[in-house]
Amino acid sequence: MKSNRARQGGGGPRDFGAELKYSSQHQNMNGLEEGVEFLPANNAKKVEKHGPKCWVVLAAVVTGVSVLSLLVGFLVWHFQSRNAQVPMIFNGHLRITNEKFLDAYEDSNSTEFVNLATKVKEALKLLYRGIPVLGPYHKESAVTAFSEGSVIAYYWSEFSLPQHLAEEAEWSMAQERIVTLPPRARALQSFVMTSVVAFPTDPRMAQTTRDNSCSFALHARGGELTRFTTPGFPDSPYPARAHCQWALRGDAGAVLSLTFRSFDVAPCDGHDRDMVAVYDTLSPMEPHVLVQLCGAYPPSYNLTFLSSQNVLLVTLITTTERRHPGFEATFFQLPKMSSCGGYFRQAQGTFSSPYYPAHYPPNIDCTWDIEVPANRNVKVRFNVFYLVEPEVALGTCTKDYVEIHGARYCGEKPQFVVTSNSSRVTVRFHSDASYTDTGFLAEFLSYDSSDPCPGMFTCNTGRCIRKALRCDGWVDCADHSDELNCQCNPAHQFTCKNKFCKPLYWVCDNVNDCGDNSDELGCSCPAQNFKCGNGKCLPKSQQCDGRDNCGDGSDEATCDRVSTVTCTKHTYRCHSGLCVNKANPECDGQQDCADGSDEKDCDCGLRLFSKRSRVVGGEDADVGEWPWQVSLHAQGQGHVCGASLISPSWLVSAAHCYVDDRGFKYSDPTLWTAYLGLLDQSDRSAQGVQEHRLKRIIPHAFFNDFTYDYDIAVLELERPAEYSNVVRPVCLPDATHVFPAGKAIWVTGWGHTQEGGTGALILQKGEIRVINQTTCESLLPQQLTSRMMCVGYLSGGVDACQGDSGGPLSSVEADGRIFQAGVVSWGEGCARRDKPGVYTKLSEFRDWIKEKTGV
Repeated sequence: MKSNRARQGGGGPRDFGAELKYSSQHQNMNGLEEGVEFLPANNAKKVEKHGPKCWVVLAAVVTGVSVLSLLVGFLVWHFQSRNAQVPMIFNGHLRITNEKFLDAYEDSNSTEFVNLATKVKEALKLLYRGIPVLGPYHKESAVTAFSEGSVIAYYWSEFSLPQHLAEEAEWSMAQERIVTLPPRARALQSFVMTSVVAFPTDPRMAQTTRDNSCSFALHARGGELTRFTTPGFPDSPYPARAHCQWALRGDAGAVLSLTFRSFDVAPCDGHDRDMVAVYDTLSPMEPHVLVQLCGAYPPSYNLTFLSSQNVLLVTLITTTERRHPGFEATFFQLPKMSSCGGYFRQAQGTFSSPYYPAHYPPNIDCTWDIEVPANRNVKVRFNVFYLVEPEVALGTCTKDYVEIHGARYCGEKPQFVVTSNSSRVTVRFHSDASYTDTGFLAEFLSYDSSDPCPGMFTCNTGRCIRKALRCDGWVDCADHSDELNCQCNPAHQFTCKNKFCKPLYWVCDNVNDCGDNSDELGCSCPAQNFKCGNGKCLPKSQQCDGRDNCGDGSDEATCDRVSTVTCTKHTYRCHSGLCVNKANPECDGQQDCADGSDEKDCDCGLRLFSKRSRVVGGEDADVGEWPWQVSLHAQGQGHVCGASLISPSWLVSAAHCYVDDRGFKYSDPTLWTAYLGLLDQSDRSAQGVQEHRLKRIIPHAFFNDFTYDYDIAVLELERPAEYSNVVRPVCLPDATHVFPAGKAIWVTGWGHTQEGGTGALILQKGEIRVINQTTCESLLPQQLTSRMMCVGYLSGGVDACQGDSGGPLSSVEADGRIFQAGVVSWGEGCARRDKPGVYTKLSEFRDWIKEKTGV
């Protein structure tokens, strides 16, 4: 997305559910079980009073035996379960301090490797003997690799542990230890190992040590690119139920840069899935994983990762039988940074996280000391900011963070500013040993402390906005400071309990606009009542009775029986001026208006070939599958934004694509070229592709470049397009058209990166779903308006990052006809959990489009 709040490129999805961590399972043991049968008493003879009846004695004996048997069975089960042996495999590394690295150590078959590995295994065995929770249960250990520093050994150890000791064993293995082997008769020195630590791992990865059929060792040479792929790529899918690994090395003192150029494995659905993981070591240790990947990514997606040292490990575990091509990757070595950060003494400048826009490396600390002229103050503006790590609670910055004035910043953030009350500021950046992200791009500026925003309002963050935006009910400052301490205008504003001012028409609209839900309190109706669009409550018996009981027609707007009703904002208006109560009647193949106007102008939203339906995420589209999709190229920049064809002469797109920036006049129509019927960006001369110049760009007059409200524009072509099998218009929804929560919708586009990246060559498509507006408001508080809609998956995985700003959301409606539900606008993150994409709601702008285009 071409947006300061939209994801431009950068981290792939990192929340993939369960991590590759071994989880022991209870073994079910059958306890002892005895059956007791009670027989009927046929003898009714009475006995003397001085003793119990015989059947009572028998019952008591039988009951006692049963209870005793159950007790014995429980005790047997308890002790068997308690002592049941469960296999556990730990992967770890250690440092051999008094050894020098030899080139022969890279070859696991060399004599030098075998000799050193034997010493390590002996030392580990000695270590485990001294730990009661480990020693008796140790089965074997194996050394998988060595690397520089002095010598780092990577190993795995297998144990067969009683279930009740598993947790204690995990804790014990995670403690760093030192082991010393005394010198033997011929040795001149002791054998010292430090930093001995290990963590539980997926036991399947240990198979790669025993079976080298899918294990590879690669060493970078100079600055050359080294290529590797999954077996069979691209002509055949990777093996099913395989366990593969690639050990990547560089020279001492170098770091590695790894890029996945093509990535397509089985989708991330459920726990039983194929998974690629990248580690900052040569051992698959979960605390050192840089990323876990599954699913598919377009070629433009930023999948470049940096190591903190001269090794990386790439692993592939496949647990399914699905047929996917796998990945193609390249890596090369580059000199390790001698220092990170810098000292600036100037009025303005820029800086970024290391290796931006690639993922920054783990285990790094950077410091920037910034000083502007003495009579000025300094502020730092983060234009891009992505420091996300899985399982980190919102608002806590315990892993990767930027620190300024003692405050830590992490996660995903739209553009924000941090100011200093002096001419100096220090910016610190820290990344831990695990997951990395694309980092940040920042600039520092000097300003006059007495008037930081001349003629404008100064947000507490330092951002400058127009004074007219102060106390208008819309959040323009990221910290809401423009809406604090306001006096609400009772004529058109509602005063929230938290003192925010909101427009009156937001009250009781089923959206938590205030943030404390005070604008929605008292708006619900009792049971067996229907809530009108105006908030009025009516008995359900009055709904769909042919009368406008609500007063706004909402009780007659979605009825099965089509009838003429009073016209309201909820009803479809025929050309005759009469209104019908049917939901979404336009172009559904049935005449609902007496004048037939609901079925006029319906030469839209149809694909002129038979198409099978598939549920996918981010896959290549087929020729003519989305014939209204348009690619917009800016002069000298290639593909920049998407659009949709709505008539021979008009396109719909996003207003933010045409905001002038960095000296380029994006608002000038003569600098744009529209490609219609295009599938492959590398083949714009393919049969059926039409090239058009733009005549006019008309963005909405109310577009806000910070909140992205009113993010819509219409574009006029210099000459009309010619309809064909691959060039067709999409249907525009009526103002009353409803796209309910949960409905499946398709997003399409070629993708777009932040810094000089290229979009996907082949048009991408992904299926997503409409998300309840109230739910979305809770995920993106104070950021949504009634002109926006949330679409995606709360679990992540598919998002508009696989599409393109300005491109269409295509919704399949009745009779297979496709309506455009929205325009790709913005989003916090990309395909992340609880971060759905936000789109301009097209039905809200139907009258505006008609006014500007006549369509």
